[in-house]
Amino acid sequence: MIDVTQDIHSLTTFKRNSSGLMKRMKKTGRPLVLTVNGKAEAVLLDAKDYQHVADHLDAIANIRQGLLEAERGLGQPAKEVFDEIRRETRSRK
Repeated sequence: MIDVTQDIHSLTTFKRNSSGLMKRMKKTGRPLVLTVNGKAEAVLLDAKDYQHVADHLDAIANIRQGLLEAERGLGQPAKEVFDEIRRETRSRK
């Protein structure tokens, strides 16, 4: 998680010392919060960490979509889906 004593920097500071701050971010594994006029404006993540967050957000969006579809009566019961997969697998052999 973010350490407010070390991980929050002005955009100006980041511009002046981007290399050093990037190295610190890589070393600590914590994101950087960049501020403009004292307000948080951006969060800088390591690419691996960003991908992790993006994957989780995508999974959550898919779960929400599935729940909405289920509430609307769309989709099929799991048993029917698995039975269909089994039939297709057998027909391919």
